[in-house]
Amino acid sequence: MGETHYARRRRLAALVADRGAAALLVTRLVNVRYLTGLDSSRAALLVPADGPAVLATDGRYAAMAAQVCPELPVVVDRQVAEALVRRAAEDGRRRVGFEAHDLTVEHHAALLDAALPEGAAAELVPLGHLVEELRMVKDEDEIGLLREACAVTDRAFEAVLPEIRAGVTERAVAIALERAMVDQGAEGPAFESIIASGPNGAVPHHHPGGRELQRGDLVTMDFGALYGGYHADMTRTVAIGEPAAWQRDLYDLVHRAQAAALAAALPGADTKDVDAAARDVIAEAGHGEAFTHGLGHGVGLEIHEAPLMGYDKTGKLTDRVPITAEPGVYLTGRGGVRIEDTLVVRAGGPELLTTTTKDLLVL
Repeated sequence: MGETHYARRRRLAALVADRGAAALLVTRLVNVRYLTGLDSSRAALLVPADGPAVLATDGRYAAMAAQVCPELPVVVDRQVAEALVRRAAEDGRRRVGFEAHDLTVEHHAALLDAALPEGAAAELVPLGHLVEELRMVKDEDEIGLLREACAVTDRAFEAVLPEIRAGVTERAVAIALERAMVDQGAEGPAFESIIASGPNGAVPHHHPGGRELQRGDLVTMDFGALYGGYHADMTRTVAIGEPAAWQRDLYDLVHRAQAAALAAALPGADTKDVDAAARDVIAEAGHGEAFTHGLGHGVGLEIHEAPLMGYDKTGKLTDRVPITAEPGVYLTGRGGVRIEDTLVVRAGGPELLTTTTKDLLVL
């Protein structure tokens, strides 16, 4: 991956130069990992516009850094960001960009007060979400890791299906799913699993509790596996026992809404238009106010990445951007339905990475 990380840093350096900065101080740990391969709890990276990058970490990760990214000079210091600001000043780079969405006001002040060489001064300028913009479009290696994370998710769901029955608690289903994902090869769950049964299904981010599944329930399960640092995200809603007519109608509605969104998820599409493709189907059925969140989001090294898909969001989809499509309808006191897949935007139509059936399963 060394060449891959080098290429990412070069693309970032070009963006830094375009913004008129001498270097960018990268402090978001997930962005450091994306640019170097180093996964640690304390690190920062200085990416000059016109020279080699410099990594900083503390003594706990120095050996790991030498192994993971041997091509990078490493500064070993507990105050990683301050050390790199000093390094930039020593190299004559005064105008240093920073990640304003990550740096606190207190830390920003500390960087300005960092001990610099005599006569030196640092100018810190916010440069926006440059690394996140690069991360949005995935290379095929990243997509391969996402594909495997989703395959693990699919296999875990299939393994747990026999355990989803009346009398089992939401919490027990969540534990079983998360155990199955690890058994199938995951590093762990990509996020806290959501298991929402019966009336709890009206809460999009319900925390699984002690409620026992009952015949007549719809059960919404939102979960995903973490594999190679990449996050899967899938939601399926199942019925415990034969569903009522209104439950089948609601499920079919959400299924049609998701199909409309998938058909619209093409390179060049506005994100708000893809959201509208699903939202309009639900609104026309009289449930517009019950679709209470955006259609989806990007996925990768984080479970929620750019682009965000919503009626109030801006941006365009491009080739090789992984996103989720997760329309839902939530009826207070009755329950809800959500169907979600992780997919990759492709010129010929979306590549679905989660492949579990979307036919309504009656358990």
